[in-house]
Amino acid sequence: MLSKKQTIEVLDVIANMYPDAECELVHSNPFELVIAVLLSAQCTDVLVNKVTPGLFSKYKQPEDYLAVPIEELEQDIRSIGLFRSKAKNIKKLCQTLIEEYNGEVPKERDELVKLAGVGRKTANVVTSVAFGIPAIAVDTHVERVSKRLAICRWKDSVLQVEETLMKKIPEDRWSDCHHQLIFFGRYHCKAQSPQCETCPLLDDCREGKKRMKARVK
Repeated sequence: MLSKKQTIEVLDVIANMYPDAECELVHSNPFELVIAVLLSAQCTDVLVNKVTPGLFSKYKQPEDYLAVPIEELEQDIRSIGLFRSKAKNIKKLCQTLIEEYNGEVPKERDELVKLAGVGRKTANVVTSVAFGIPAIAVDTHVERVSKRLAICRWKDSVLQVEETLMKKIPEDRWSDCHHQLIFFGRYHCKAQSPQCETCPLLDDCREGKKRMKARVK
């Protein structure tokens, strides 16, 4: 595995590649962000961003989601995968916000994960993006890149990846690094066809070297 110093050097390169990386889910407040991240599970941000403009113009606050039959909400998000379970979770989440948080999205991760459809990753995104509290959300891109670059071990769980990144990265860089790792994984170090041949990190990447050798044979 890379040392803390090596990890920072690698992340500096990624930061130079994507200095403006940020959350790509369109939202204007913490409540919209929670809904958008919930919808993005096993779905692309691009698809979610096609649905949310109409959704957010129709539903402004938790009460609005509870005021319609679930079948209507399902139709509104039908183009998104798992739309039935997501509609159910949105309804439950809104009910909890009203009953326990005065309709406001809580800032604390431990409170966020109590909401229906909100796991640790979603809670970290909301904590970081909506409230500016340092956090590292480990999605498929962050996990893949961290393991390919040997920042973490192949066998590490998502939680172990998060904990390792938090140890190796200064806290004031957590949120920026989270977005930069996502961009690097989404646009460069892709799951199926990573751009190893043009990667500035090839010399430091065990996976990249292996792939390049395989291409030569």
